[in-house]
Amino acid sequence: MKKINSFKFLFCSMVWLGVQYTKAQSLQNDKVGDIYAEDIKWSAFPSFPPEARLAVLIGDPKKEGPYVVRVRLPSNVVLMPHKHPETRVYTVISGVFYIGIGEKYDPTKLKAYPPGSVFVLPANTPHFHWAKSGGYETQVSAYGPLGISYINPSDDPSGEKTK
Repeated sequence: MKKINSFKFLFCSMVWLGVQYTKAQSLQNDKVGDIYAEDIKWSAFPSFPPEARLAVLIGDPKKEGPYVVRVRLPSNVVLMPHKHPETRVYTVISGVFYIGIGEKYDPTKLKAYPPGSVFVLPANTPHFHWAKSGGYETQVSAYGPLGISYINPSDDPSGEKTK
């Protein structure tokens, strides 16, 4: 029963995001768009460890509306427990995405998601990541603005308490 409910939630989320994306695209330029891997621009993100990279693919994560970003973490990098105010749909592009749920970092709670996996993270769910078996790349789809707040403010690489 739990898997059916999770599937229904995922399906509804993806349909909703698709509709929102279509609305955003039609408002932006009324043109078909495409993004090739070689055109993706990666940059540091202040709230991530310095080795991590983020690329904005669609939308503006700082504003209200749909957005799609990609996140790259190199091997052995850890994102300590944090949460986001928006519900997120993660799609694993490459590597193995390890994520654990909880307010305290506990490697025994990590679950591995191989390439092609999809993971739905409800808003305000405390979680942590570890690039345990090598680097990984995920694609995150959500409705912004993007926010991140670390459970323990001293874990925030940006030095800010909340976002």
